[in-house]
Amino acid sequence: MACVVLGTDEFIPLAKAQVSAKGLPGLPVVTVPHPIGGIPAAMVAAKAEAIVDSVLRALTVNPDAGAAAMGAGEQTREVPGDIDEFQTWLMEQGWGDGLPAIPPTRERVARMLSATGRRPDDIAAILVPRLGRARVETIAANAVMAGALPEHLPVILAAVEAVADPAFNLQAIQTTTHPCSPLVIVNGPIAHRLGIHAGGNVLGQGARANAVIGRALRLILQNVGGARPGKEDRATHGHPGKYSYCMAENEAASPWEPLSVERGFSAGESTVTVCGSEAPHNINDHASTTPANIVTTVASVMATVGSNNIYLGGEPLVVLGPEHAATAASSGWSKDDFRRKVWERSAVPLLSFAQENLDRFATIYPEGFKDRPAGAVARVARDWRDIMVVVAGGAGKHSALIPTFGATRSVTRRITD
Repeated sequence: MACVVLGTDEFIPLAKAQVSAKGLPGLPVVTVPHPIGGIPAAMVAAKAEAIVDSVLRALTVNPDAGAAAMGAGEQTREVPGDIDEFQTWLMEQGWGDGLPAIPPTRERVARMLSATGRRPDDIAAILVPRLGRARVETIAANAVMAGALPEHLPVILAAVEAVADPAFNLQAIQTTTHPCSPLVIVNGPIAHRLGIHAGGNVLGQGARANAVIGRALRLILQNVGGARPGKEDRATHGHPGKYSYCMAENEAASPWEPLSVERGFSAGESTVTVCGSEAPHNINDHASTTPANIVTTVASVMATVGSNNIYLGGEPLVVLGPEHAATAASSGWSKDDFRRKVWERSAVPLLSFAQENLDRFATIYPEGFKDRPAGAVARVARDWRDIMVVVAGGAGKHSALIPTFGATRSVTRRITD
C-alpha cells in the first residue's frame, strides 16, 4: 500500500523523526507552506492544490528504503575532560538544555545507580516521539547531568514511568505547539525526606531537589524521547517550566486529604503525579473571608475563551495557597465541595467566543459547542471531578491556576526503590 506523510513545512523535522522512529525512514514527506490553521478556506485549498503532483509522485515511486533511520538506541561517547569544553560539546550534540551540566562519567552514573535495586539495562519506558528506550542506566546518566543526587533517582524513575502511561498522551505533550510541560507533584514521606519544597516560592527557584528532579525528567524527554526544541518539540513559546517543573504538596498546611490519598494511596506511601501543564497564573484575593467568595475569584481566573481546557477537557489544576485553602474549608467544605462550586462558576457564555472558534470547537467537542441554545455556556472541564486541587505555597493571599494541554490526563505512580 502506497503512503505519504502530509504536513506543513514547519513540521518537517518532526515528520522525519516520526517516520524514522517507526522504521520507515524512506517514507516520503510532502509539505505545504505553514500555516493551514486560522486562514481562509480558499487559501488552504490553494495550498493543497499546489502539491497534488508531488503527492501523486510520492505515491507512485518506491520509497528510499536505504535512508538512514534515526534509531532509538543509546550512544556512548568520549567527552571532553575540561568542564567548560564539555558544556559546549553537550550543546553541539543537542543533548543540553542551555544550563551547565555535570558530565555523566561512569563513576558518577554508577553512584547514581546505587540508589535503586533495578538492573541498569531494565527498560523503564518507551518514550515518544523517538520511541527511545529509557533504560535505567540512561535515566541515571541524564539525572547526573541535571545535578541530581542518588536519592532523587527513585522519584525520577517513577516520573518517567508516569509520563509514558498512555493516558498522559506524551506524544502530544512532546510535540504540540501548545506551551505545556510535565509538572511533577510529589506526595508522601519522601518529599520531606528529600527536601522537595512545598512552601513559599514553591514554583520558583531555591530548592535543589525540585530543580534537579524536574530538570532530569526534561533532559530524559529530550535525549531519550527525542523532543528537541525547535525540531520535534514544536512549542510556539514554551514556558520556563520546560527547564524544570517540580513541587511537593504542602500536606501539613492543607485542611484536606492530599492528592495521593484522594487517588487511593495511603498517607504513608510516597507518590509522584505528572500533569501536562502550562505555566502558573496568579490568583490574587486579599479580601475574601468566605468559601463562596474564594470560589468566585478562582473561577473568574479559570473561565477564559483561550483555554485548551474549555474545549479539550482535561484537568485544570488549582494550587491553593494555605491561607486561601483555610478560608475555603472554614465552613466545613470538603475539597469536593470546593471544586464542584468552582466548576459551576467557571462558565463562559458561548456568545463570548468568535464564530470561527465556535465552528472549530463544535467538531472537537460537539456536546459542548454544537447547536447549543442561546445563553448556553462552556465550562472549564467536562466534569467537576476533573478539576484538580492541591495545597502548596507559603504565607500570602495568593493561589495559582495551572491550565493543562487538555487532551491529557494526570497520572499518579507509587515511588519505589
